[in-house]
Amino acid sequence: MTVFDTPQPENLINRELSWLEFNQRVLDEAQNRDNPVLERLKFLAITGGNLDEFFMVRVGSLHILIGSEHNRPDATGLMPEKQLKIVGDRIRDLMTQQYDCLDELLEELKRHDIRQANVDDLSRKQTEYLRQWFDSYVNGVVSPLSAWKEDEFPLLVGSNLALCVRLRMQPDRMLGQSPAEDPENLPRERFAILPIGESLERFVTVPAESGYSFAMVEDVIQRFLKDFFPGQDILEAVPFRITRNADMRVDEDGAFDLLQGMQQILSERKESNCVRLELDVNASAEIQIFLLEQLGATAEQVFFAEGPLRLADWFTIASLQGYDDLKNDAWPPQDAPEFPADCDLFEIIRGGDRLLYHPYQTFDPVVRFVEQAAEDPDVLAIKQTLYRTSRKSPIVQALEKAALKKKSVTVVVELKARFDEARNIEWAKRLERAGVNVIYGVRGLKTHAKVCVVVRKDSDRLRRYIHFGTGNYNESTAHLYSDASYFTCDDELGNDVIAFFNAVTGMSLPQKLQKLSMAPMGLRQKLLELIELETVNARNGLSSGIRAKVNSLVDPVMIQALYRASQAGVPIELNVRSICCLRPGVPGLSETIRVVSIVDRFLEHARIFHFVHGGDSRVLISSADWMGRNLDRRVELLVPIEDPSCRTRLLQILEQYFQDNVKSKQLLPDGRYVPVDPGEGPPHRSQYELYKNAVQLMAEHSRTEMSMFQPYRGTQD
Repeated sequence: MTVFDTPQPENLINRELSWLEFNQRVLDEAQNRDNPVLERLKFLAITGGNLDEFFMVRVGSLHILIGSEHNRPDATGLMPEKQLKIVGDRIRDLMTQQYDCLDELLEELKRHDIRQANVDDLSRKQTEYLRQWFDSYVNGVVSPLSAWKEDEFPLLVGSNLALCVRLRMQPDRMLGQSPAEDPENLPRERFAILPIGESLERFVTVPAESGYSFAMVEDVIQRFLKDFFPGQDILEAVPFRITRNADMRVDEDGAFDLLQGMQQILSERKESNCVRLELDVNASAEIQIFLLEQLGATAEQVFFAEGPLRLADWFTIASLQGYDDLKNDAWPPQDAPEFPADCDLFEIIRGGDRLLYHPYQTFDPVVRFVEQAAEDPDVLAIKQTLYRTSRKSPIVQALEKAALKKKSVTVVVELKARFDEARNIEWAKRLERAGVNVIYGVRGLKTHAKVCVVVRKDSDRLRRYIHFGTGNYNESTAHLYSDASYFTCDDELGNDVIAFFNAVTGMSLPQKLQKLSMAPMGLRQKLLELIELETVNARNGLSSGIRAKVNSLVDPVMIQALYRASQAGVPIELNVRSICCLRPGVPGLSETIRVVSIVDRFLEHARIFHFVHGGDSRVLISSADWMGRNLDRRVELLVPIEDPSCRTRLLQILEQYFQDNVKSKQLLPDGRYVPVDPGEGPPHRSQYELYKNAVQLMAEHSRTEMSMFQPYRGTQD
């Protein structure tokens, strides 16, 4: 096995800047006037949510590196301080684009009778309505907090909106004044903070003669702000919010109880350092200085907004009911011909391996797989991993039911799934109460693999039925994410899956796997071996080629292996949704590598790999991206797809993505992305073609059923 060095710094793209380029591609969809206006607003909201998480995690981690023993250059040679400066400049450019886009979208919405109301320019009836709303929902919910003295500044919840109010009042009106205090020595100006909690709706409906009118909650509060400060002059009231560092990890070596350790992390996040202060662009110097001092922030951490803060909230408006003409046409998930509604799933899977591609095909068979296992008296055991689930997960409910029916149920719940920790803790406790054997992941690693195995006593023998996925067991996100589901009862894969669970739940070294590859032990090595074989074949004049679809490509060793393959002449096509640190098309380094990225109505999430393998194709799916964290610090699975029909289907899916000339953008050597040249052929939009294929599959199945005589067999008394 060849040992690969890592690339030279100049041959890599900085990870943080590459991620910001991904957010730019999402913003491009918000700016794309070919998209319906509410879809554009949705994409804008996504960019806001993306940036929030970027600050909480990536910027937060850079701040942690500064001043620590790990304060060293990244793979591109940039120190954390330099990265913060470059990232800050790029984000400010993105924010300018975001608010220019919002202004344009609000003007477009006006033309469709959806408008943001100016609370200072309303009719008497509208003002009275807002007054009643304020009295009912704001008074008694929002409490002004004094920030008069240095030790009075309140602890603010990260990412929540707040108002900073600058006041002037007469000394004799000051509350809390001691008789011994000289009024002349008391400050005539002071500050107060009004936290705007999550319980208040962000967009307040305003009565209108037609269409839909709304006001921002912070504007409504400012309109009636004097109610909070009678007898005082309000000099200024400015919306702001802070983002706190969420890149906090439990010390698993020192944590006796991982559950308790994760609960402590959730508590500590509420008080972690400020990594961003967002302020209305009109904030005075007095408010800026005051907030910087109180929050311990620097001027470089201030980001001025030329419009409403927290753009992610605009999902609410983007989701308005009754405006279907301003949204995309519906693409409802199609039923899968292989899984009729009333079928016995185990019988179907015994008949051959099955592949589904979501959200074009419904996620229901995955849910039914667990539900049927819970009810089936012949099922003896269920073993499953859970990384992210929905709030009312039917899969978790089915696992509970199975345990209550005295089946052996083992679930690996990953408590360290960032931002889903609280929900996973709740599910873990609930499953335990039902009698499920709950494993809280693996010490030092995140269990990110997506697998469920059902052990069933069939008429002929004991058999293992398996579902492998590239996405989470979450029926809600399955409507939005593109992912592959693979069902099989292959004996060797069954043996491997049982060995996998035994290793994870028994805290033991895994047995040698026959077909699966598992991170962090062998998955990286398997991928490198597959890439190396293509390299050797190309040098020997044999057919070679690599196609891969991943969310992120960051790992330097994997990148160096791809560079070596390219230098040997291997044709390489990569579909990388977000971060890509590889520089394609560099003479003498990566001339045969092409990298594209697709941002469309569904989030590209599947990981699919094809290695030509001298003409004997190898096709695999995985839960793992090509990142160090996936290959070295997570429990992941790489699954070979050997069934000819499933393999052919995955190759067709890959082909659709690489043919895209509508939503696809190509990565240039300098890190910029440009639209793929449409050429002279017809437009080809991969997601639309995949949906159309799913519709055609179901239509052909329906026609076949209608053309067959199906005798009805009655029952005799």
